[in-house]
This record gives sequence, C-alpha cells and structure tokens, in this order.
Amino acid sequence: MSNESPPELTASAPPAPRTPTPSSGSGAALFTLSVISMAALVGSALLWQRLSSIQEQLARQTADSGAQAIEARALAQQAQDLARDTSARLAVAEARVGEVALQRSQLEELMQSLSRSRDENLVVDIDAGLRLAQQQAQLTGSLQPLVAALRSASQRIERAAQPRLAPVQRAMGQDLERLEHASVTDTAGLLGRLDDLVRQVDDLPLVSGVAQAAAMRHQAGNGQPAAAAAAAASEPRWQAALRRTWEGVRDETRGLVRVSRIDHPDAMLLAPDQAFFLRENLKLKLLNARLALLARRMDSARTDLAAATAALNKYFDPASRRTQNAATALQQLQSHMKAAETPQLDDTFAALATAAAGR
Repeated sequence: MSNESPPELTASAPPAPRTPTPSSGSGAALFTLSVISMAALVGSALLWQRLSSIQEQLARQTADSGAQAIEARALAQQAQDLARDTSARLAVAEARVGEVALQRSQLEELMQSLSRSRDENLVVDIDAGLRLAQQQAQLTGSLQPLVAALRSASQRIERAAQPRLAPVQRAMGQDLERLEHASVTDTAGLLGRLDDLVRQVDDLPLVSGVAQAAAMRHQAGNGQPAAAAAAAASEPRWQAALRRTWEGVRDETRGLVRVSRIDHPDAMLLAPDQAFFLRENLKLKLLNARLALLARRMDSARTDLAAATAALNKYFDPASRRTQNAATALQQLQSHMKAAETPQLDDTFAALATAAAGR
C-alpha cells in the first residue's frame, strides 16, 4: 500500500495555472474525476485484495484452529484414556502396595515370633544346662561343671546378640566370679572323719555306766597285796573277820550312795541292755550324715550331725576325754559342711526366669 500512494498524491496535485477556459475546466474536472475514480478503484482493489488475504489467512487460521481443536480433542481423549488407565494402574498398584505392606507386617511378625521362639529356646536350653551342671557339681563336689556351663552359656548369649538377654549375661558374670572365689569341699577328708567317729562310738563311756566303773576301779584299788594278805593272816581270826565285815559294809555303802550332778535324769535310767541300741542309733545318725554328704545334701548332713551331738551330750559322760574329742570332731564337721556348701546360681536363674517371661 505504501507503493500505491504516490498516484494519489500525483492525482491530487494542482495543475499549473493556466488561463481558464470553459473547455479546459470541464476537461480538468473530468480528468480529476477519472483520476479519483481510478484511485478509488485501485484502493478498492487493494482493499479487496487485502480483505481476501485476510479472509484467506482467517480461513487458514480457522482451519488450523479446527485441526488443532480436533487434535486437542484427540489429545484430550487420549489424556482421559491415559488418566483412566493411570487411575486403574494406580488402584492396582495401591492394592499391591497394601498387599505388600500386609505381607511385610506378617513377615515381621513371623520374624519376631521366630526370634522370640529362638530366644525362648535358648533360655530354656541354658536353664536346663545350668541345672544339670549344678546337680553334677553337687554329686561330684567340684565346681568345674558349673564354671564350664556358665562360660558356655555366656558365649552362646554373646553370639545370639539379643539386647534383652544382656541382664542374663551380667548375672552369669557375677555368679561366675563368685564361683571362682568359692572354696572346694574336701569330701574325702570329711568322710574319713565320720568313719573314725563311727568306730569310736563303741568306746565312749555312758553316763549310767560311770558309777559301775568307779566301783570297779575302787575295788581294784582296794585289792590287798600279798604282804597285806600275810599280815591279815597273822591277825586273830575274830579281828580279821570284823575288819572284813567293816570293809564290805563300807564298800556296799559307797556303791549304793553316790552324789553327782545330773542334767538329764533319763540318761541315768538307761538300762544296760538299751546301751547297745543307743550306740547303734548314734552310729546310724553318723552314717546318715555320711550318705547325705555323699549326696551333697549339706542341710540333711548337718541335721544328722546335730542330732548325734545332742545324743552324745545327753547319754555319754562329758568328763571323759573320748567324749570330749568326739564332741569337738562333730562341731568341726558341722562348721566344715556349712562353709563347704556349693554356691547357688540364684542371680542367673532369676534373670533367666525374667527373660523367659518376656519382661
């Protein structure tokens, strides 16, 4: 359009001044009209051409827009289909995730159950092993079975690496330290001393036999030697008979009357035929203590020794050296048995019971 503007400017330029004439004025007007008409036609053509190009451009844009709209609808349809497919896949994925989560929770519960079962089996196994080792230690009188069982159990707990079994391991360490500082029982020595006491029972003097023994010693001490018998033979017969009568009455009186302190009156009433059963009963008490010592039942052995000590103090002469030695030996045996008890694994068994209960 910028190229077509000069004709308009040229057409609208005023003509050179001339001398106006009637014919020339009408011709100029016609020429001007023709020029204007042509310019209008050219402008209209140009405008029509421009409108045509605009219409074509609009048609192309409309076609493009329609194609784009169709394509957009197709893409929207595809997007909807893809969205529905994605939603379906998402639902399936969520369902699978839920199943996986459920399976994971079930697997975790199963693993925890297996772990608890393994820990419980380990605790039960350790408890049974320690109790068996304790019985072996009581039977043999040695602490080595307990020490070995505690060390093996501690190593098993350390390999298991379970935090809730840590208190059990600490309790085992404390009991192991106490066992290492404990004393070992001299069972053979205690048995030998009990056998000596059993052999000495027959030689122990009874309280009821002290008077008879004193009378016999007195008669043996008053026995006349050969010189006294010869002197008595030189005496007159009536004087010798009077002296013998007096000595007989005196000895009988001394045998009938005896002043002594009696703490247990029933011991003096013991019949001679019952002394045998008394000594055998004392031997049975000592033998029971011996069997209890072999079975490592220290409480029962001390009870039997206490009963034997009570019978010894009640029925046997406390002034006799043999009775005193036997009483001293019984007291020493009781003290040795009390000090030689096998240490108990109370802390370990308490920790095992707590771990088995799941606390």
